[in-house]
Amino acid sequence: MKLLPGSLFGRMFALSLLTTLVALVFAGVAIGGVLQRFVTQSVDARLRDRLAALESAVHRDGTIDPAAITRVTARFPRDEPWQIETPAGVRLGAGNLSEEAPALARPAAPPRGHSGPTPAPLDDVQPFDARMPAGERVHGLASTLMTLTGSTRVSVAVPREQIDRPVLAALAPLAASLAILGFALGGAALIQLRLGLRPLRALRHAVEAIRRGRAGQVPEDVPDELRPLARELNALADENAAALAGARAAAANLAHALKTPVSTLALHLADDRAAQAQLGRIDATLRHHLGRARATAIDRRAVTPLAPALNDLAAAITALHMGRVAIAVDVAPDLVAGIDAQDLDELAGNLIDNAARHAAATVRISANAQDRHVWLTVTDDGEGIDAQDRERATTPGTRLDERGSGHGFGLSIVRELAELYGGALTLGDAPGGGLMATVSLPPG
Repeated sequence: MKLLPGSLFGRMFALSLLTTLVALVFAGVAIGGVLQRFVTQSVDARLRDRLAALESAVHRDGTIDPAAITRVTARFPRDEPWQIETPAGVRLGAGNLSEEAPALARPAAPPRGHSGPTPAPLDDVQPFDARMPAGERVHGLASTLMTLTGSTRVSVAVPREQIDRPVLAALAPLAASLAILGFALGGAALIQLRLGLRPLRALRHAVEAIRRGRAGQVPEDVPDELRPLARELNALADENAAALAGARAAAANLAHALKTPVSTLALHLADDRAAQAQLGRIDATLRHHLGRARATAIDRRAVTPLAPALNDLAAAITALHMGRVAIAVDVAPDLVAGIDAQDLDELAGNLIDNAARHAAATVRISANAQDRHVWLTVTDDGEGIDAQDRERATTPGTRLDERGSGHGFGLSIVRELAELYGGALTLGDAPGGGLMATVSLPPG
């Protein structure tokens, strides 16, 4: 099935791919956020331990125990800054975090009789992200201790890459996994859409079969969502068939009722030129309105085998002309055309009869399918029609040869019927002389 931008399949597949892509991007961002939060919490837990160890070296009077600081910081990596800033302006540490760490709210004064420093409650420990003077990005924790001389600020930090590096390392395989998942979901969506739209394709083929006359209804054993559509299509097909039958019957009845009286009047008034002219006008008017009725009643779903119909017509017209001409039929037995059987008899009958009346001895009938058309060709070995007169020869009531019988309507009937079915009548020169009439019809 071709993926056209304007097709239902293409739009649904594009929507499915877009939805999948958005979902995967959202999933990637969400998983990346969870990973970063997990790594950050792990780093913060380690920093809290270091922060508590540094707080233990601060005395109640605001002084700092150097031995305790040395013992605590000996375990700190060299690239991880820390700092203690007392109210007296004394700063100890590795790295300057006084500007980078956020200012904390001053905690409440220690209660009377308190013998040691006041450690910051857990909620007073604040994380921060900053850039060191050398340009290195760090992540850390800061707290404030209340001593007798004022507040002491304690800060610890680690390079930001300790958080970013494991997150990025985890995101690389995650992105690859999401890409593979995206391709898998896209393939699944493609298969699902093809399978899901298969009943619609089957329904389209069923409607095409009705249009070509190969079926009368579409099957109703379809999914529940399509069953109401199938029933409506069948109801429409039944209504169209009934209306078509009624219109054809009315047209046939009117033609039969008026054909005999008009023909009888024409015989009785054969010597009256004025009466003949009026009868010609009556006949042309009848043909005009019957043609309009026929146009609304054309059964474009009909399919008729050509060989049996043409063989029967050839035999009947040969007998009608008492064997004066030989009619040869060269048509494949399985060739069919999209035309009603009665219309084919009238079209081909007029064409063959016209050829037989003007042929010297032979009429040839052939048909073939080519370029989405069925081409019916009738040739005779008569005198033919001059090129400048061929258009006029298909005009109703025009007779180029006044010898013999006929009313000049045969070729015009053929042309009108061919045009009603979307085809055309073409007149040309037959090989070796005579007229070659070719009619294009829709395929069966």
